[in-house]
Formats: sequence, C-alpha cells, structure tokens
Amino acid sequence: MQIGIDLGGTKIEAIALAAEAVVAPRRRLPTPRDYEATLDVIARLVGELETETWRTGSVGIGIPGVVTRATGLVKNANSVWLNGRPLQADVEARLGRPVRMANDANCFTLSEAIDGSGQGAETVFGVILGTGVGGGIAVGGRILDGPNQVAGEWGHNQMPWMTDEERNEAPPCYCGKSGCVETWLSGPGLERDAARLDGRSRSALDVVQAAAAGDPCAVQALRRYENRLARGLASVVNLLDPGVIVLGGGMSNLPGLTDAVATLLPRYVFSDAVLTRVLLNRHGDSSGVRGAAWLWP
Repeated sequence: MQIGIDLGGTKIEAIALAAEAVVAPRRRLPTPRDYEATLDVIARLVGELETETWRTGSVGIGIPGVVTRATGLVKNANSVWLNGRPLQADVEARLGRPVRMANDANCFTLSEAIDGSGQGAETVFGVILGTGVGGGIAVGGRILDGPNQVAGEWGHNQMPWMTDEERNEAPPCYCGKSGCVETWLSGPGLERDAARLDGRSRSALDVVQAAAAGDPCAVQALRRYENRLARGLASVVNLLDPGVIVLGGGMSNLPGLTDAVATLLPRYVFSDAVLTRVLLNRHGDSSGVRGAAWLWP
C-alpha cells in the first residue's frame, strides 16, 4: 500500500492506494501554522489510514518547497514555518520508517504522467496556476528535479516577450525580482491586471463571471492572460519540448483556456509546427496527493 500526503498551506490531505486503486478515501485536516502541530497532523492521518485498511504503507509527501539534499532542511516553502526545518527527518522519526518527499508541483506532474492526462508521453511538463505559479517535469514516469532541485520552476523566470506596457508595470515578486511569470499568471496576477484596466478590485472568479456577462474590461483581462500563458509556455517548449503540458490549479479552470493557449503557441514557439498537446489535468485536486503516493514505485 502507498500512502500519499499533500501538505498544503490550508489543508493536509492523505490517500491510500494499492496499485492504481484507492483503498482508503481521501481525508483532509486543516494545516496548522505551527511546525510541531504539522508533524502531529501528518502522523495522525497516516495512523488513521493504516487503521482503516489494516495495512502498513509506504509514505510519500508533497510539500510546498523542497528538502535540500545538502542539509536536509526545507527551503522555498510559502508555508514559512517549514523553512529551515528538518521536516523529512522529523516525520521519519514520528512514523518509524523512511519517507520520500518532493515538491508539490512535481507530485502533481508525476501523477498526471503516470495515469493522468500525460499518460503515454515520454516528457510531461506539469503546470500549477493558482495563488502562485509552479511547474514540474516528468521524464519516463520519473520526476526530474536537477542538482539545484529547481527543475520546472518556470514561475520565477521573467515573462518572455514583454510589451513596453508590461515592462513599465512589471509587478514585484516575493522572490525579490520583478516581472516573474508568477506575478502575471497567478490568480492575484489576473486580479491586478483586471484592476489596471477598469480600476475595480475584484476576485479572479468575479472577473471570469463578468467576462461571461460581456464586461469588456474583464474580457480583455482574460485575453491578456491567455496570451501571457502562451508566451510563458512557449519558452518552456523551446527549452524542453515536452510531448504534453498538463494544466492544474484553480486558474486552469478558466473557460476555453487550453484551446486558446494551443492556438496561440505557434506565434512564439521556434518551430514551423507545434505538436505539444496542452491538456487539463485528469485527477483535479487529487493529483498532488496521488503523485505523493507514487514517489514510492
């Protein structure tokens, strides 16, 4: 049995799989904004799944950051109480067994590459479009993370082919730079761009609903979003040339997004034909927790 844990900023989710079948349904608990309490919740969820199934499982955990190989400490987590902590070692001590950890975007990508929308493709690029922007790479059904453990972090490259207007308005990013892909393509990025057009403060969902009702500024904001996403992904295709790009996260649910991006990609990709498929994820918000389970073959 393989247990997957998705350690998110607001919830910690767990699932138990055997082969590709779910043997214990997903369960969720709120994420405490405290390190020791986070360890307690992970141990509790694993215990509940094993009690329910009468089986012991391997444990894989997706985290919003990475465990640095050199130090064993977490870095780059937006759940800041994890940063600088020996999370993997501490969870292993709590559970009394080895644990595998990977970035949550990598877990999403692994799930979609193994039995999701990217199944059958040699190289899959997974995209998370939410409150932040992340990505992961799977090659041959395995995560590619690189020596610096940042493979797929396209959200912290600058938006390519920026217009003069975009260069003048490039938003600051929490990473210390400005104009990062994340600042344009996250949910807050869409909200900021719509506000630039009409001066109104609205949620991303409100922008989408306004566009559906024919609001010209909201429609323009969505068209700009689609074009920026195509530019960002074209730079990925030019570097990696994946067979499939799988979109995930809340912003991936924008109406017609995959078709719009597929239509726009040929404007920017350095090729006379673009064969890369742009698809929605198959497993929805289950992809991350499923991919965490798949960290153990």
